[in-house]
Amino acid sequence: MRPFEYLRVADAAAVASAMVGVPGARFLAGGSNLVDLMKEDVERPTRLVDIRQLPLRQIQRSRAGLSLGALATNTETANHPLVRENYPLLTQAIVAGASGQLRNMATNGGNLLQRTRCNYFYDTATPCNKREPGTGCGAREGLNKIHAVLGWSDACVATYPGDMANALVALDASVRVRATDGRERLIPITEFHRLPGDTPQRDNNLEHGELILAIELPVAAAQFAQHSHYLKVRDRSSYAFAMVSVAAALQLEGGTIGQARVVLGSVAHKPWRSAEAEAALVGQRANEATFAKAAQAALSGAKPLAHNGYKVELAQRSVVRALMRAAKLG
Repeated sequence: MRPFEYLRVADAAAVASAMVGVPGARFLAGGSNLVDLMKEDVERPTRLVDIRQLPLRQIQRSRAGLSLGALATNTETANHPLVRENYPLLTQAIVAGASGQLRNMATNGGNLLQRTRCNYFYDTATPCNKREPGTGCGAREGLNKIHAVLGWSDACVATYPGDMANALVALDASVRVRATDGRERLIPITEFHRLPGDTPQRDNNLEHGELILAIELPVAAAQFAQHSHYLKVRDRSSYAFAMVSVAAALQLEGGTIGQARVVLGSVAHKPWRSAEAEAALVGQRANEATFAKAAQAALSGAKPLAHNGYKVELAQRSVVRALMRAAKLG
């Protein structure tokens, strides 16, 4: 563990003062990912700004729908009656992630910011453009069983490991953030995380010092409450990251699909919403044949690497299964 400065803040002015002019400063909330990365010498912050005293833990109705405070824990969020009743897909996704102990510590904001579990990213003896830009990507020619099949670039084939964000993308959520100058902006969740491109070191579109205030869920997304399902496929049923996951949501009208959401996890550098799969579903009857066509569309652009070709078929089968369960057909 490298030396660092620790500051505890209790208001917006203190947050700004702690972050401005200190490029090595990082926010500390639950710490369930950041502290591990510090122990592995992957993250090397010069200052930790503890934000746990900020009043950002509320989960409450808003004009737009439901506001989830950034410092509410994953456990509090998954178990909240308004979430369970109106956005059960989010509850399922959160419960599928990590363990009970970690969910008790991890915060909503921190969950969005978790970093890849790529082995080369964690191994400081190997090249990694995400950890050290310009050094290369060890996974391209190395063991890449857990890596991306969609949206990867020559610079990086890592995947985003989270579950909660996949459900949030399916639910058309937005992320409310505040800059150090006090200005706030609302980022659609589809634009929050980034594909690697030539800058794989950037996981998201936050600027330095921007603080996540809340996650906003729209009223309209509650229409998926009766027909949604989160499926996580992993090597073992206990605590493990996904090989493939699917957030599926349908709005049905007499057995015909009015609206659809299909989001894949652990196949790309960000939650992967498939416009192709959704287009193949809308206006069609909800049945296995329709879902199989949508699954093929979802993976039509896949480019597997040397060791992860299995993910293509696994993802297709998972899309079908998730949609069947969302439609209550299997």
